[in-house]
Amino acid sequence: MERCSIMQEHSPKTVQSFDRAVAILDAFTAERSALGVSQIARITGLSRSTVHRLLVTLRQHELVQQLPASTDYALGPHVLRLAEVAFSHVTLQKTARATMPALRDQCDETVGLHTRLHPTARTVLDQFQSSQPLRRIYTEIGVPIPIHQGAPGKVLLAYSSSELQDEVLSGELEAATPRTITDPVKLRTELARTRKNGYALSLEERIAGTSTLAVPLANHTGTVIAALSVTGPSSRLSRKHLLELIPRAAAAAHAISEALGYAGKKFQNNSKPRT
Repeated sequence: MERCSIMQEHSPKTVQSFDRAVAILDAFTAERSALGVSQIARITGLSRSTVHRLLVTLRQHELVQQLPASTDYALGPHVLRLAEVAFSHVTLQKTARATMPALRDQCDETVGLHTRLHPTARTVLDQFQSSQPLRRIYTEIGVPIPIHQGAPGKVLLAYSSSELQDEVLSGELEAATPRTITDPVKLRTELARTRKNGYALSLEERIAGTSTLAVPLANHTGTVIAALSVTGPSSRLSRKHLLELIPRAAAAAHAISEALGYAGKKFQNNSKPRT
């Protein structure tokens, strides 16, 4: 009898119903993309009643779907959406890693890769640290960060839909430092400027003593899916110096975007940045 392992001895305590639901999802493969209740029960070792009950819940969340004019089930559209997000992160990180070290070497400052976690939060996905003794080191890789705080978040929010911007701006804008923009009117103006210029600056808006430049990364659909940053101590990265780094950061971002299939123009405005 073919079975999917649901729990292993000595494994950490888990939620049994969730383990069983995952076992049902794992029963589907490329070779058996459509399965009936009896087949799933045989593969997982679960009873037919348990399988049927869990399929009802999975179907409600579009993790499985019942095929038209059939009693068989297949994986649902929600799985595809999750897979697309996971795939984009893997592809993004791998692609960006081919360019980030060169930008780090050109600027001799830490280069970071940032992406949205959910509508109101972002995270640091990857980094290449500067060789300077005094340098920025991202210690919060994978940790949620309020999207309105810092240059990378402002880039991601600036290229979001107006509905998402309204959602963020209507909520609580928590301050990380005294320089964090918490006024929704000022933040909206900053987002419009970011989109117009193709970059965002953060002068100690999220971490005291740290300044950051961030530029957008886009994929084959033209959607901004991430931000590339150059960051370091404010004692070295003045506003003037950050503005001088824009062409290098923009060129690196465009190279990454092109590798992701983006065929549009550079996001950076060709007008001279204000100093």
